[in-house]
Amino acid sequence: MVERDTTPEWLANYHSLMRTHGLQPATELGHALARDDRQKPAILTLAQLLEDPALLDRQTREEYPDATSPRLRKALMSVLHQSLALQIISPLVIQLFRDGEGTRLSPERVVLIDQANAESAPDRWQYQTSDEERLSPGAFIQALSHQMTDWYPVFRQHFGVSPGAYWSSVGLALGTPYSLLWDRVDADALCDQASAWLNRFQCDANRYIDWIPAVFNGRRCAIPQRRGCCLKYLLPEGGYCGTCGIYRKERLS
Repeated sequence: MVERDTTPEWLANYHSLMRTHGLQPATELGHALARDDRQKPAILTLAQLLEDPALLDRQTREEYPDATSPRLRKALMSVLHQSLALQIISPLVIQLFRDGEGTRLSPERVVLIDQANAESAPDRWQYQTSDEERLSPGAFIQALSHQMTDWYPVFRQHFGVSPGAYWSSVGLALGTPYSLLWDRVDADALCDQASAWLNRFQCDANRYIDWIPAVFNGRRCAIPQRRGCCLKYLLPEGGYCGTCGIYRKERLS
């Protein structure tokens, strides 16, 4: 167990914003962490993928034989990376906001599960938890910043994932605690806090996500807007993400 320091100001402000609007941080964040932890058959670990990216190339070619064009391959890898960010990084960040301490992300425990056991493609990632090293908020931010930067060359150079797609997916994952409140608290305060939170990470995630106030059904809300496209729309039944930058101008108008 890590020795806790005084609660950081950014975390105290987040909890205060929730309580001001009648929300209990432990309860709300605990509900967001509820998930199926049953271990499923694994194909390879993230550590293996980072060491030998060709392993994922071979696996996806077997599973998606029709994705033969470079553009479709790029879209597939981009969406798989987005899924990795949202399925693995997001829960770790929510845990930090709930507990005031984080868990070191271990690539050896992140696994790509068999396609037949996935609830939907490309939701393929699972974190096989154990007694992981606990980190103070500052150490968690520093460690995750380094990992996201270290992983970038693999996804960019080998798989062709664009900088905008990679870093905006990371930014969405890092901002998950704020996305949970997008229509439940003061929009301007949430945008300010979320933007300041991303700026704490020493990586490019903050360059590719903008938190903006918007009006939906007459209600003022806060939404994260990507500056990069994951290309999900190119895949069969892919569609557009709710944070898609393609509709950026429409959302800002």
